[in-house]
Amino acid sequence: MAREKTLYVCNECGGTSAKWLGKCPACGAWNTLIETVAEPAASSRNNRFASLAKTAEVATLGEIEASDFARTPTGQDELDRVLGGGIVEGGVVLIGGDPGIGKSTLLLQALDALSAQGRTLYVTGEESGAQVALRARRLGLDGSQVQVLAEIQLEKILHTLEAAKPDIAVIDSIQTVYSDQLTSAPGSVAQVRECAAHLTRAAKASGVAIVLVGHVTKEGALAGPRVLEHMVDTVLYFEGDTHSSFRLVRAIKNRFGAVNEIGVFAMTEKGLKGVSNPSAIFLSQHSEPVPGSCVMVTLEGTRPMLVEIQALVDTGGPSPRRLSVGLDRDRLAMLLAVLHRHAGVACMDQDVFVNAVGGVHIREPAADLAVMLAITSSLRGKPLPKGFIAFGEVGLAGEVRPAPRGQDRLKEAAKLGFKVAVVPKANAPKKNDKSFEGLTIYPVDRIEEAMQVVRGLD
Repeated sequence: MAREKTLYVCNECGGTSAKWLGKCPACGAWNTLIETVAEPAASSRNNRFASLAKTAEVATLGEIEASDFARTPTGQDELDRVLGGGIVEGGVVLIGGDPGIGKSTLLLQALDALSAQGRTLYVTGEESGAQVALRARRLGLDGSQVQVLAEIQLEKILHTLEAAKPDIAVIDSIQTVYSDQLTSAPGSVAQVRECAAHLTRAAKASGVAIVLVGHVTKEGALAGPRVLEHMVDTVLYFEGDTHSSFRLVRAIKNRFGAVNEIGVFAMTEKGLKGVSNPSAIFLSQHSEPVPGSCVMVTLEGTRPMLVEIQALVDTGGPSPRRLSVGLDRDRLAMLLAVLHRHAGVACMDQDVFVNAVGGVHIREPAADLAVMLAITSSLRGKPLPKGFIAFGEVGLAGEVRPAPRGQDRLKEAAKLGFKVAVVPKANAPKKNDKSFEGLTIYPVDRIEEAMQVVRGLD
């Protein structure tokens, strides 16, 4: 029997190579080539007819009617926020996350709410129908009208979508689906790519909204080829610690709304519940101010959130450690150098540990000022004043740069009862603005000024 021909396919870009290489020749990524069975090429007869197909008519942008997309709310306000307002007809959403994080639970709750407005279908490839029904009972969804199909063959799923004509369908998960047209095993690069492409094409042709559930790798990225993210309209990541009751849903890509939006959920006995005031999660409840703690206002999409930054400075050895959780470690090393050069605060022989409370990951430089003040507070052993917040980017020259949407950050802090704020001078509100009553604002230009303000508040 002749040996099957194999190819090596890149997980990142989908490029192919006849032999294994350490570096992908198409995109340059390292250690991403995976062996797979080569599929037979399409017949020349099919290629000949494909070349005779008519092209679509060409139109200018001014002639194309631009209308907003109608959205269907899912019944989960936090999920709607991340999606940009709700589910879009014909849209394809890819949601990934660690096992047991709550993806299936959230989607089952959303489908149950959507079943009151239209037809819904839940395609399960990892569980039986009885297991899905048991979870629905546990979530209190007795008498749910969600249709369930336990199937992993792509052709049967497409036939069911055509026959049942649901308004929204969930495929849980795309890694379990396979097509008879391919000889490779379910979950392989070729199967995941082709099955996702067929489902996306069916969604665009029929108008059914499809949600694909995807597995993630050890690094936290979606498993399968990276082209999977390019095929779909929206990519959501489910984040959080399985040992914690709080979950975050983050939009990485959204053709129908803003990216970098975040939804906050709490896991309860009756499933996932939206958290309307997420700032309360990321703030520790100290009866009295403690050294090394500083609150900042970060932006997640359009939502300002208060997050507590904690720092611990301790006597180190000949090789002091620099460790950060939820913040960029390289940026921490840079801030320590700026702190030494421009503020005269030396931590060269100290271990420095920085943590963003609540497991949130802060990706914006507006946390610089809060990190530096928390480090200084821990080193001096003196807490910052009660009700104190700070935000702003700090440059290598020691200047404090403005943060985007500074007014919204200050309004959120004032609404939650904070009393003192140290902010960049460019973010200071006008003197006659009464939106910040009860909040004393100290605008600063340089890190030295911020340190002087804090020492004056002791």
